[in-house]
Amino acid sequence: MIVLESLEQFKVVYRDGRKWNRCVEAIENIGNIKDGVMYSIGDSLAYMIESGVACQTETFTGNRRYFDVHYYLEGCETVEFAEKKQLELTQSYQDETDREYLTGSGETRQLKQGHVAIFDNNNAYRFHGGNRVRKVVLKVTIEDGYFLNK
Repeated sequence: MIVLESLEQFKVVYRDGRKWNRCVEAIENIGNIKDGVMYSIGDSLAYMIESGVACQTETFTGNRRYFDVHYYLEGCETVEFAEKKQLELTQSYQDETDREYLTGSGETRQLKQGHVAIFDNNNAYRFHGGNRVRKVVLKVTIEDGYFLNK
């Protein structure tokens, strides 16, 4: 997982690449969308605003075809993350949902207003809920994907 302190930092680090620019475009469009409704830009990005009390998830979630990018608008939540190879698979990958579920334990990090969290496909994550949070959740295709700091 990569955590950037602000959207401005994200814009600097990920300034190259159409899909990263589409992330910024989506985030800058949030004043025009409804919470809880999925929107898309092209065929490489889908996004929505999640708002409410964050749920605690029992299992870790892993993806293969999409990176998850979470941009925190309000509140905070704790995320636990680990490399998939350090976890135990409990439900096999399903292509229809782009998800697999795992158990185990990992490292925790608190994410708060302004943070941009990027969940790499080598990792899985789960949230420790209870706090009110509002965030933009983006699903970004892995095609032509890269991370500058890896």
